[in-house]
Amino acid sequence: MGSRASTLLREEELKEIKKKTGFSHSQITRFYSRFTSLDKGQNGTLSRDNEKSKDVNGPEPLNSRSNKLRFAFRLYDLDKDDKISRDELVQVLRMMVGMNISDEQLGSLADRTIREADQDGDSGISFTEFVKVLEKVDVEQKMSIQFLH
Repeated sequence: MGSRASTLLREEELKEIKKKTGFSHSQITRFYSRFTSLDKGQNGTLSRDNEKSKDVNGPEPLNSRSNKLRFAFRLYDLDKDDKISRDELVQVLRMMVGMNISDEQLGSLADRTIREADQDGDSGISFTEFVKVLEKVDVEQKMSIQFLH
């Protein structure tokens, strides 16, 4: 268990989350670890740091398409420079697949992904390019977690 997330989550919490979501122990600890890295105030919540709402009637819902895409982009943009680099993509892919794929295969996948997504030739993926690649993906459905009661 040696990860930071597993030391912060109690075993009974992990079991309860696994039971309710169907996620594995390693998936939960990865999600939790990433969540804590995004939790700027260290208060167990995520906020929209410096993001302005486009809706004059109030803030955009957290589960909106644009917020889900922004959240997903931040998961990959590890250094928070508003670009997903090849190295960041490889790191995140490694976290997702573990040791099931060789470094060479991951590098090849990252190179192909950047080649397909990079429209301005800067060898990275901007948020605009990220959104463009995912324009036909149903993120509203794919990025929703249904909790069982």
